Amino acid sequence: MGIKSLLPGPLGFGTAPLGNMFRAIPDEEAAATVEAAWDAGIRYYDTAPFYGAGLSEIRLGEVLAGRPRDAYVLSTKVGRVILAELEDPAARDLGEKGGLFEHGRPNRIVDSYTADATLRSIEDSLRRLKTDRLDIVWVHDVAQDFHGDDWLAVYESARTGAFRVLARLRDEGVIKAWGLGVNRVEPIELTLDLDEPKPDGFLLAGRYTLLDHERSLQRLLPAAVANGVDMVVGGPYSSGVLAGGQHFEYQKAPAGIVAKVERMKALAARHGVSIKAAALQFALAHPATAAVVPGATRPGRIAEDVAALEEKVPAAFWSALREEALIAADAPTPGSAA
Repeated sequence: MGIKSLLPGPLGFGTAPLGNMFRAIPDEEAAATVEAAWDAGIRYYDTAPFYGAGLSEIRLGEVLAGRPRDAYVLSTKVGRVILAELEDPAARDLGEKGGLFEHGRPNRIVDSYTADATLRSIEDSLRRLKTDRLDIVWVHDVAQDFHGDDWLAVYESARTGAFRVLARLRDEGVIKAWGLGVNRVEPIELTLDLDEPKPDGFLLAGRYTLLDHERSLQRLLPAAVANGVDMVVGGPYSSGVLAGGQHFEYQKAPAGIVAKVERMKALAARHGVSIKAAALQFALAHPATAAVVPGATRPGRIAEDVAALEEKVPAAFWSALREEALIAADAPTPGSAA
């Protein structure tokens, strides 16, 4: 198990914003952003049918279709089937994530984690992405934030449906790896305790960031290391608030979060550190982390992400964050022992 050997490097590109998350993005701007990621040497791309009801996959596929398929790693997700019939994107029930893709395509999105739905979702994704194969497939959002009190029943449907299908496809060599792509730690913890089927890794969004990491440190990440299962960290900028945006947890950031970010930025400025460098390097410092996949909708953001990984961050900065209780005392940081 493990996916680190599959990934071409520590920095990938998360394409949720290409599904018109938060705002309507011109096709030309979306394409230019993917082109910028490619030109910067990024070769891991993560997407999902859910992102704009297939819009992110379509936009990503348009650009990558002109690139050698063996030159990049591609992951998408299952759990949502996109239909031809239409609905009002703003009226969708997305649990805690209401209005997230209201600017996306109006195609109806149906939640389904059965075996048949999983196979259909993969076929549809291949068509939208204009490719003949997927490298990694994540089971998307089997958690409380989208399904509320019903999440365990949804999880069980995925366990007996999507999990088994993806394990079979991996064993047959159709895909290289599978796991969960979620915004909560509980479904990953539950999956690590299963006797079968065994996933290769997980994509955890928003739960191992400068702003939110203590819950993951308690049990999840130690268990991942013990099981030899790698984590891809999504949303390392906490929906954008750590990178100059206004959102946290995909909604307008509350005053308390904004104040905490300002304290972090003040420390970063004092030590000559960019907050993006702090965010990405913090997420990558844990031994369970195989890669980070920040999203972007403007080409210039890609260069910032690449530069953030190369930036030298002094040990004194991490010490200052600990002293002010802005990060957990036991959180690994670059250069520290895990």
